[in-house]
Amino acid sequence: MESVQAIKQRFGIIGNTPALNRAIEKAIQVAPTDISVLVTGESGVGKESIPKIIHQLSHRKHNKYIAVNCGAIPEGTIDSELFGHEKGAFTGATQTRSGYFEEADGGTIFLDEVGELPLTTQVRLLRVLENGEFLKVGSSKVQKTNVRIVAATNVNMFEAIQKEKFREDLFYRLSTVDINLPPLRERQEDIHLLFRKFASDFALKYKMPTVKLSENAVQLLVKYHWSGNIRQLRNIAEQLSVLEQNRTVSAETLRNYLPTTGNNLPAVIKQTKAESDFSSEREILYKVLFDMKSDLNDLKKLTMELMKNGNTKDVEKNNESLIQKIYGNDTDDDIEFEEHSNDNTFLSIPEHTSTPIIEEAVNDKYHFAEEIEEEETLSLQDKELELIKKSLERHSGKRKLAAAELGISERTLYRKIKQYDL
Repeated sequence: MESVQAIKQRFGIIGNTPALNRAIEKAIQVAPTDISVLVTGESGVGKESIPKIIHQLSHRKHNKYIAVNCGAIPEGTIDSELFGHEKGAFTGATQTRSGYFEEADGGTIFLDEVGELPLTTQVRLLRVLENGEFLKVGSSKVQKTNVRIVAATNVNMFEAIQKEKFREDLFYRLSTVDINLPPLRERQEDIHLLFRKFASDFALKYKMPTVKLSENAVQLLVKYHWSGNIRQLRNIAEQLSVLEQNRTVSAETLRNYLPTTGNNLPAVIKQTKAESDFSSEREILYKVLFDMKSDLNDLKKLTMELMKNGNTKDVEKNNESLIQKIYGNDTDDDIEFEEHSNDNTFLSIPEHTSTPIIEEAVNDKYHFAEEIEEEETLSLQDKELELIKKSLERHSGKRKLAAAELGISERTLYRKIKQYDL
C-alpha cells in the first residue's frame, strides 16, 4: 500500500492539512474494494482527485475510467447518456447507442454533481447499485454491468432529501464510505504553498518570471475567505502572472484582485427568520389576545388576594413581581392602593338592589366595557390552544422555551397542557 506522501506526489496534490491527509488515507483504504464512495465538499476543493486515486489503486485500473458531470447533461437526455438507447427510442435516435455504464463495464464511473440527477434517473441508478442491472431507453431487455461508482457532490444531501429532491435510499447506497474534503479556508498552512505551485506553473506556461508575494500579501492571502476554494486561488495566481509587470506583488496590489465579500466578522442581523416570528397578522392578533387574557387572569388573582387579605401593603409586597408584570414601570405613578386605618378592611361588594346604581356606573372608568359572551370566550380558548400547540411544535415539546415565547410561566403552561389534555 502506497503512503499518503507518495500518493500526493503521484497525483500532484499539494498540502499537509490533517483533514486532507485523512481523506487521502480513506481513499487508499477503500481502493482495493468495490465499495461505493461519496466524495463531499464545496465547489472547487478538488473532489475529482479522489476518484482517480481510487481507480488507479484498484484492481480495475486497467479498465476504463469515465467521469460524468451530471449537472451538465440536460434532463431529457441524461438517461440516454448513462444507459444508452435503442434505435427509434425517441426523435433523433437514428441508431442504437451504448451508454456510459455499458462502455465502462469492468471499470469505474465517476458521477460528479450527483445531487443534480433527476428523480427518474435516480431510480435507474439505484437499480444498478443494487444488482448491476439496467435498461436502455426504449428497450425491454435487461442488461448487466460490473462498474464501480464513485460519486461527488457539493450539495447538502440531507437538505436535498428533506426537500424530496434526492432519494434517501440512493444516498445511503452511494455513501457507503463518505470522504469529505475540507474547504481552502480551513487549510491556511497550504494556501501559500498552492499559490507558489500555481505561480511556478504559469511562469513556465507563459515563459515569464515567477510572481512572488510580499510578507503582507502572504498574510492577506492566508486570511482571505476563498469562497471559490482552490479554483479561485488558481485563477488569482494566473491573473497576477499575466497582468502584473512588477513580479513582487504587494498587499495593496493583491487586494485589487480579490473580490470584496465583506468582512469575516459575525453578522449582527440574522439572515434567517427566527422560529418565534409569526408568519401572519392573524397569529400576531391571536397572540395579543392571548397576552391580554393572561394579564386579565393575573388581575383576577391580585383582586382575589385583596379580597382575602385586605391589607394592601402585604398584598403589594407579596405580589411585587405580579404587579410589575401587569403595570411595568408605571406602578409607582399610576397604581396606588388606598390604605385604611383598619387593617382588617375587606373590599366591599355591593348587594343587589332593585334600584340601578347609575352614579357608580358613571364614576367607573371602565363602564364602557362590554360583557364577553360565552361563545367569544370559547373561541379565544380555541386560539389559545392553537398558539400553545404551535409553540410546543416550534420548540420540539420543550416547555420552558414555549412558555418564554408565550409570555407565561412554565407552571402556567403545564396547567394549560393538563387543562387541554395535550
